[in-house]
Amino acid sequence: MDPKSGKNGKADLILSDGKVESILPEGSAVAQPGDEVIDAAGLIVAPGLVDVHVHFRDPGFTDKEDILTGAAAAAKGGYTSVVMMGNTNPKCDNPETLEYMQKKASETPIHIYVTCNATLGMKGEEISDIAGLHKAGAVGVTDDGLPIIDHGILTQVFLKAAQCGIPVSLHEEDPALISDNGINRGKASDHFGIGGSPAEAEVSLIKRDLNIAGGTGARVDIQHISTAGGVEAVREAKKRGLDVHAEATPHHFTLTEDAVITHGTNAKMNPPLRTESDRLAVIEGLKDGTIDMIATDHAPHTSEEKSRPLTKAPSGIIGLETALALGITELVEKDHMSMMDLIRLMTYGPSQVYNLDAGYIAEGGPADIILIDPDAEWTVEDNFASKAHNTPFIGWRLKGMNKMTIASGKIVYKAE
Repeated sequence: MDPKSGKNGKADLILSDGKVESILPEGSAVAQPGDEVIDAAGLIVAPGLVDVHVHFRDPGFTDKEDILTGAAAAAKGGYTSVVMMGNTNPKCDNPETLEYMQKKASETPIHIYVTCNATLGMKGEEISDIAGLHKAGAVGVTDDGLPIIDHGILTQVFLKAAQCGIPVSLHEEDPALISDNGINRGKASDHFGIGGSPAEAEVSLIKRDLNIAGGTGARVDIQHISTAGGVEAVREAKKRGLDVHAEATPHHFTLTEDAVITHGTNAKMNPPLRTESDRLAVIEGLKDGTIDMIATDHAPHTSEEKSRPLTKAPSGIIGLETALALGITELVEKDHMSMMDLIRLMTYGPSQVYNLDAGYIAEGGPADIILIDPDAEWTVEDNFASKAHNTPFIGWRLKGMNKMTIASGKIVYKAE
């Protein structure tokens, strides 16, 4: 299944020197001495998944995750290309930190890219050397975790990123409207007796930032969209011709604010889980193309951190090892979309926004391949390749499993 060409049929693939050497009619490939032959009968051969929003916590917070364990979690989940966020310590707003992250990434078996901070120290007061960081290899800029409030600063970021041809990814939550973030204002906040985060905190900032982006030529990625109003704002901006894109996380198309009442801190996240109508609007956005990509926002935290009281615990959950199966279970099995549509949202869609050579299967293209068993049923257990365990999905019965991950023509994960 190749979402770029739309090819969907049986074939033989020959992989050599990290590339797809040839795609041949089924049964016509002839193995040569020394070749490794993989029988994929009954499985879906798809491009390696692409996640443009992960936190590997390295440097600075490696008790939560590091680049090596993050890569292992990605490979297990079927991801061959991921983009790391720069809210590290030190912040990734300088060539030295970028170089450290790139060097550590090069030691992993998958493709790991880095976004740098849009503003120095993620303070929103002065833009980073976006051109210099891009020249050094940054594939985008973002202050993910924090919004950029200053209108003038954001305009400068848009203009400079547009000159470099890289996306600006935006965390859209207006802090002026939020009290006790990570919990939706409504049923969940009432349950816990706290202020919470209203939908308007996201919707108002998305609308403002898309208005600022108009005319700058910037490519904008609205991260982890969570509200019906936010989806509609992106939909309208696309109709106006803006170069705007949006991510949806598996947890936002699967869960509602009820989950935080049940699971506590392991369902606390920014932006928070919302209402059922918001969840359905996110799914509709995925179906009609308003939302271009599924991104996990893989956010590992230690058990000690997540055991703190709700208002003191950090937000975020891990997601790389459950995303594919959640997509199959919640979107394909429930007839919201086809398997090809899901694969596109998890491969070619995100790769195009970030200008990555990934997310497709073609002769001469990268030999980044996964083998999916769409019928495998399994229960999520606390046996993650990630260092972290913060997820509300432990115990869930899911359908669909990644059986093998091949990156650059090498097997980097194989299910037991």
